[in-house]
Amino acid sequence: MKKFIFYTILILGAVVFLYPFLWMLAGTFKPEIEIPNLNLISHHLTLQSYKNVFFKIPILRSFLNSVFVSVSVTSSVLFFGSMVGYALARLNFRGKNLIFTIILFTMMVPFQITLIPNYILMTKFHFTDTYWALILPGMLSAFGILLFTQFFKGIPNELLDAARIDGCSEYSVLFKIVWPLSKPVIVTVGILTFMANWNSVLWPLIVIRQRALMTMPQLVTIFVVGGQAEGQLGTKLAAATLLAIPVVLLYSFFQKYFIESMATSGLKG
Repeated sequence: MKKFIFYTILILGAVVFLYPFLWMLAGTFKPEIEIPNLNLISHHLTLQSYKNVFFKIPILRSFLNSVFVSVSVTSSVLFFGSMVGYALARLNFRGKNLIFTIILFTMMVPFQITLIPNYILMTKFHFTDTYWALILPGMLSAFGILLFTQFFKGIPNELLDAARIDGCSEYSVLFKIVWPLSKPVIVTVGILTFMANWNSVLWPLIVIRQRALMTMPQLVTIFVVGGQAEGQLGTKLAAATLLAIPVVLLYSFFQKYFIESMATSGLKG
């Protein structure tokens, strides 16, 4: 009976959590007049909402822009973040603890404080209205460094020492020995970084003006708030659905590694 009650509560919680997303998805296939209804099934299915999105804004170009920027930033964070994390976790050098403390301190600095200095830098380097303005500020992540550092501390020293005895350099140890053992943390940092960049709106709104360079969240925000959707709820829901699908699929595919990393890095709960 206890198990029955427990699973009943879990199922009810799942239904309450999922219903708004299912309603949003169902609304994209309904005629405008039927969307306010709470039922999920319609007898007059239509793709008009998606047609409106593709007709009114360059959604495919913005999707490719978002993919390019998010993948570039994520790759940079994984590459450089793992190098810094490996150095802090496995190498001994003067000032290591101070550097780690400074990195942790930067995590407490709100993004809004660095917004204006970053914009000034992008302007001085003439990077506004270019992909560089979207990629450069996010190429290194303090939180990613923290996760890598915590995870790398759990790898046995004997394994790394054996690789060094065989003639491996520190770069070879990191990328040939440590990386294959670190799939959970790599996937976790990758998902968090990709999601953060994919959903970023404020920074692209500041540094990008050309429509051809706009990211998908930026374009969808302008589309919905700027009046191009013409108050059509179905069109707005279709744009939001197209924006959410890549992140949902990414997390669903890699959630096993994501949960494993949270359990082994000391950051759970």
